[in-house]
Amino acid sequence: MIGRLRGILISKQPPSLLVEVGGVGYEVEAPMSTIYDLPGIGKEVVLLTHHAVKEDSVALYGFLHESERTLFRNLLKVSGIGAKIALAVLSGVSTEHFARLVQAGDVVALTKIPGIGKKTAERIVVELRDRVDGLSGMPGAAPRAAGAPLDAAGEAAVALQQLGYKPAEVARLVQKVAADGDGAEAIIRKALRAALGA
Repeated sequence: MIGRLRGILISKQPPSLLVEVGGVGYEVEAPMSTIYDLPGIGKEVVLLTHHAVKEDSVALYGFLHESERTLFRNLLKVSGIGAKIALAVLSGVSTEHFARLVQAGDVVALTKIPGIGKKTAERIVVELRDRVDGLSGMPGAAPRAAGAPLDAAGEAAVALQQLGYKPAEVARLVQKVAADGDGAEAIIRKALRAALGA
């Protein structure tokens, strides 16, 4: 199993990354929470990984923080949640905030995360309530201040995904239009114009 990669970041096309380690390029999928904090292309990066082997595929998922990998693995244990939805959860909310929602049994708030419907949210609360206790205290659990909302780009990304745009398209649009000082609403408006070719 591959548990950690240390190498040069060759490319990032969310949610996919290419990391070169010892002359070998590893394709890695990562949540936006990780992608936002990555160094520039050509720089060294260290990723904690989850190596998934299925009958018809092999995939590698990368995270900057142990709390993210732990939550990803816990989400995969919930019936009806696959890697795509688990990545969407990590892209839409910090691990600490997610832990608070689960502990509070806040099904309504959980359904606002892209890919999570009411039944899935209810399963998450039941199955993960006892597993998220340690997430808020783990290193890297709160890249944002406790209780703080997502930054403007993060808020815009979540809103665009809720409108039906795919994570990769959202990442491309937000990166293309976001400027320093823009609020979430401004980023969303510009992203929608760009998506519609206006």
